[in-house]
Amino acid sequence: MFVQVIQGKAKDAAALREQWQRWDRELQPAANGFLGSTAGVTADGEFIALARFESEEAARANSDRADQAAWWTETSQYLEGTMFHDCTLVDLVNDGGSDGAGFVQVIQGKVTDVDRARELDRETQDQMKDVRPDMIGGIVAWHPQDGRFTNAMYFTSEAEARAKEKETSSAPEFEKYMSEWQAIADGDPKFLDITEPWYASK
Repeated sequence: MFVQVIQGKAKDAAALREQWQRWDRELQPAANGFLGSTAGVTADGEFIALARFESEEAARANSDRADQAAWWTETSQYLEGTMFHDCTLVDLVNDGGSDGAGFVQVIQGKVTDVDRARELDRETQDQMKDVRPDMIGGIVAWHPQDGRFTNAMYFTSEAEARAKEKETSSAPEFEKYMSEWQAIADGDPKFLDITEPWYASK
């Protein structure tokens, strides 16, 4: 799987959402290799999207389409400070994301040891299924920059996520995981809460 992360400051959230819906209606049918996307705007106006493709080649071919270029030219006027992260290394939590999730929390950060971070996540997946039944799954996209990542976690609802977060914060297995993770964290993570996710999928 290949994931392109797109982010920036939303100048017009409503117009951005309409553009995403238009892409789903008009351009998606011809996007070969497209698997799905999750996008949205946070309460303070930060836009983020994760577009998933079967391969980097499929994503490149889609970007080279004339109608895609025209769509992006129009869409980009509603964003400022836009950044792209092309991620060829992608990990799934459980079975990945879900268009049925009512709340998506995106975490962006950096670690000093990517291999150890991936190992920690694999080791705790089964435990987290029991501890956090509200968490449907997730996608971890590793940026080309060493150690940087975008982690999108999909939850049944924001209310359930907040409640379970409080319940499990003191669980021994969770405390152990967080202790080991913080040992390889490089700086504080950034949280982007998407309370009204926009989805597209094949």
